[in-house]
Amino acid sequence: MQVGIVDYGRGNLHSVENAFLAIGANAKLVSTPEELEGLTHLVLPGQGEFGDCAANLKERGLFEPVKNWIAADKPYLGICVGYQLLLESGEESPDAIGLGVLKGSCKRFPNVGLKIPHMGWNQVVPTDPSHPIWNELPENPFFYFVHSYYTDLQEQEDIAAHCDYALNFPTMAIRGKLVATQFHPEKSQHNGLQLLKNFLAL
Repeated sequence: MQVGIVDYGRGNLHSVENAFLAIGANAKLVSTPEELEGLTHLVLPGQGEFGDCAANLKERGLFEPVKNWIAADKPYLGICVGYQLLLESGEESPDAIGLGVLKGSCKRFPNVGLKIPHMGWNQVVPTDPSHPIWNELPENPFFYFVHSYYTDLQEQEDIAAHCDYALNFPTMAIRGKLVATQFHPEKSQHNGLQLLKNFLAL
């Protein structure tokens, strides 16, 4: 098993790498298409602006290879913007095009008097608690969030969990061996590490 963490100039790369190392996984940073060879799992972390992240993926020649990886139903984990980039577009960068793997767009939280970004611990409610991604996790577990935009997924079967903040939004997507989270497993202590273990075991 070899986990590749996509280094495209954005994202909390080393904390994601350290989280996988903490659970005993072989993990390394990859920044070229050639380095995807030999990997069993691919992780796309993300912090930053939707358009910049998409542009950086293209600049490093990784946009299409990542898309092809997912199309082949190889294990993929998207975190935060690495989740949002799976969608078709985002309000943050109207001219940018996402990977288009999932139907929908990323929208800014409505102004309802709550602080934006949504930052800190919040409870996640699975749509199918029997899915193995939730193995050995508590009912409706808490994870750590940092984001100002949420995913408006259009296909209900892709939605694996919801969370409440300003509105009820899809906080996790699963399709085959694709798993994507709006929260940060690498910052979510025991629950986050358990979820990473479950991802590797899918």
